[in-house]
Amino acid sequence: MTASHLPTAHLLEVKDLTVDFLSLGGAFRATNGVSFHVDAGETLVILGESGSGKSVSASAIMGLIDTPPGEICSGTITYRGKNLDDCGVEERRDLNGKKIAMIFQDPLSHLNPVYPIGWQMAEVFSAHGVATGAEARTRAIDILGRVGIPEPEKRIDQYPHQFSGGQRQRIMIGMAIALRPEILIADEPTTALDVSVQAQILDLLKKLQVEDGLAIIMITHDLEVAASMADRVIVMNSGRIVEEGEARAVFENPQHSYTRTLINALPHDTADGGGRRSTAEIGKPILEVKDLNKFYGLASGFFGKNAQLHAVKDLSFSVAKGETIGIVGESGSGKSTVARVLLRLNEVSSGEALFHGRDIFQMDAKELLAFRRKVQMVFQDPYSSMNPRMTIFDIVSEPWRIHKDILDKPRWRDRVIELLGLVGLKPEHADRYPHQFSGGQRQRIAIARALACELELIVCDEAVSALDVSVQVQVIDLLAQLRDRLGLAYIFITHDLPIVRHFADRIIVMKSGAIVEHARTEDIFSNPQHAYTRQLMNATPRPKWETAPAAVSLPA
Repeated sequence: MTASHLPTAHLLEVKDLTVDFLSLGGAFRATNGVSFHVDAGETLVILGESGSGKSVSASAIMGLIDTPPGEICSGTITYRGKNLDDCGVEERRDLNGKKIAMIFQDPLSHLNPVYPIGWQMAEVFSAHGVATGAEARTRAIDILGRVGIPEPEKRIDQYPHQFSGGQRQRIMIGMAIALRPEILIADEPTTALDVSVQAQILDLLKKLQVEDGLAIIMITHDLEVAASMADRVIVMNSGRIVEEGEARAVFENPQHSYTRTLINALPHDTADGGGRRSTAEIGKPILEVKDLNKFYGLASGFFGKNAQLHAVKDLSFSVAKGETIGIVGESGSGKSTVARVLLRLNEVSSGEALFHGRDIFQMDAKELLAFRRKVQMVFQDPYSSMNPRMTIFDIVSEPWRIHKDILDKPRWRDRVIELLGLVGLKPEHADRYPHQFSGGQRQRIAIARALACELELIVCDEAVSALDVSVQVQVIDLLAQLRDRLGLAYIFITHDLPIVRHFADRIIVMKSGAIVEHARTEDIFSNPQHAYTRQLMNATPRPKWETAPAAVSLPA
């Protein structure tokens, strides 16, 4: 049923939603009189910076706001004309998942680490009385295949930690669409996905809309994804809607200054070495990686023989002072494994990595401590890399407790406030805890913590993937300024091709653990040599109102 065939009410309607969060400093207004609707077969995209109230609005629809500290001060949410506030607990449980489903931003926090993902997916069917036992398992395998998990029959018995960040997001998407809901709320559903898998997922969502009249409310900071999916757009800032309208009109002729700021912040394609690439002369290599290999053991059964996954295959590259090396590739291609091995967070299987001529893999504890003062990592998932019991002040200043000669203690607070300011946060944020911030804000905190050390090399593992586009550019500009002023080097792992084109001097393209192409950025984008590189380029989202390229085929 299309929107035009609905007799009266919208499929879902939010009216004058106002939500406060209580704290010791008083009430914080997260949303202020927010109103919107969505109809069957329609995609509504909500855009805005981290902390603008996008996710709070979605959580209110699902009844997931903790009260206290949250409080819905006013407003109504209706589904097919029924006020959801009037639903009892059992009725609401039946609606959530079966009629209204949600894809969360942080998959690792919403998957149970002690159960295989197959058990968790089968629970979706059994909890709603749809299927149990072997039938539920068969359906779970089918869903895993549809969202692009390779060898789903084998991987269904693995645990969340055995999947990459992008693969965990695919699992979350599979769980959300398993019962074919009428409304799908997607909170940053493609944040952790590379462009080819992103295209597959977006294509899948469009296919479900055609088949079932699925209504989608998509929350995203990715303007390219928004333009490729949206029928209508609302733009939020500081808890209010500042602009709304048909997608093409908003993108081509934005009326509000904030909307124009977001659109102008998109990295522009530059084939002439522009963007924020290094402007200084590249120095001598500070890191030389030679024939790097990493194997992981995979148990094939309780009494079966152990198999091995060759996650990184004979990898060789160098990083010079003042240089940015971009690493791109699909989820599971080995990008993050390279980062973790180089930081000695995982042990290498073979090969060497020379930092100023000294093999990282042969360093003793004292040498390793000194090395980690010079080389820091910004992780893909900021929440899991922070102690929830520590304030932001404690988190950012922690390196100074370990390396006591960096900064005198009386100067810690001023420096923490300065670092928070560099990444777009406020002085009062220093005394808050990680759970009090949005996903994008937590990523900024992680970057501030890395900058607290006296660095030569920063390894950024999807360091800007959780940030909205305007903050992405601010952070990239900050990293570029630090690189040019201090001669810092970066290994920049990302699935975002416009960002890596804007920032990296050289690009490594990885597939199945191996390098398939390695060249200067302008050469990669102007004349890609490998078919896989061309596939990544062609998967970049296009505006919905333009003639779309052939759809990316979904895995069988």
